[in-house]
Amino acid sequence: MKINIYYGGRGLLDDPTLYVLGKMEDVLEELRVTVERYNIFEHKNEISTLPHTFKDADGIILATTVEWLGIGGYMQQFLDACWLYGDKELMSSLYMQPIVMSTSYGEREGVMTLENAWVILGGQPCSGLCGYIEDLVSFEMNQEYTLIIEKKAEDLYRSISQKIKVLPSSNQAMKQTVLRTQAMDLTPQESEQLSKYVSDDSYVKKQKEDIEELASMFKDILGQNNEAEDKKYIKEFEEHFVPEEGFRASYLFMIEGRKQPLFLDVFDDQMNCFYGKEENIDVYAKLSAEAMDSIINGRMTFQRAFMTGIMTAKGNFKTLRMLDTIFDFG
Repeated sequence: MKINIYYGGRGLLDDPTLYVLGKMEDVLEELRVTVERYNIFEHKNEISTLPHTFKDADGIILATTVEWLGIGGYMQQFLDACWLYGDKELMSSLYMQPIVMSTSYGEREGVMTLENAWVILGGQPCSGLCGYIEDLVSFEMNQEYTLIIEKKAEDLYRSISQKIKVLPSSNQAMKQTVLRTQAMDLTPQESEQLSKYVSDDSYVKKQKEDIEELASMFKDILGQNNEAEDKKYIKEFEEHFVPEEGFRASYLFMIEGRKQPLFLDVFDDQMNCFYGKEENIDVYAKLSAEAMDSIINGRMTFQRAFMTGIMTAKGNFKTLRMLDTIFDFG
């Protein structure tokens, strides 16, 4: 039998959790159990890979110390890694015993947090151990406390060796009905590989650089597209303009789907065309982008579009009819 211990505290010499773990290791080793401890603070750069150490374990201990509020960042990061990268099928057969010692307040809430997390992950929780330690020396000298710790180690050994079953939990139902995540459908091997990539700082840095480069590239492309959209139809009107001596008029085209109207101002051999709102217009016209495309491509005239109702207009209709004269799209 093998049991892995995952310690989420800071490794301080006066941490009561370390004393408890030492006693439990002694008992488990007497029972011929192989015990391996992982101090999470020593693996803070590869926390995402730690869930893959479950492979050869029959059970685990999650241990941490409440110093002021909650189970602490290292343990929370480890649980996040279990959810994101852990093999859920493997965890479903793992027994977990929570150990939480407190030097302030909240040891019971800490145990409950670890139990709830492990149940949601699909694992098997065992009866945990928690306590408030005001004076570490007095705690270590108390034989009754030592017996309680040793009894918990024996309970964990018994639960694993006898494969003791637990009743269904509402947390599992919550996981199946409410806690639906947008998780990728990855195999355990793919999850393990992904967790290794996540823990590789150089790889993550390279990925961020690649993402920034792609974002910049698409931004440039989008900018070019927007610039092209801003100049749409202008080039065509300029290229097909046929000056009419002594003629002056202004047109405003409201094209569906465009934020700004297209403005045309004609005077003799001068033509000004741009997108924007202007006053004192001779002809207001409204049409779809498809209708404008048909006119620009020579498949339809302005007069025909107006007569068939594809384009609506108001203003000076003599000036409207001049559109097909001063712009030859045929």
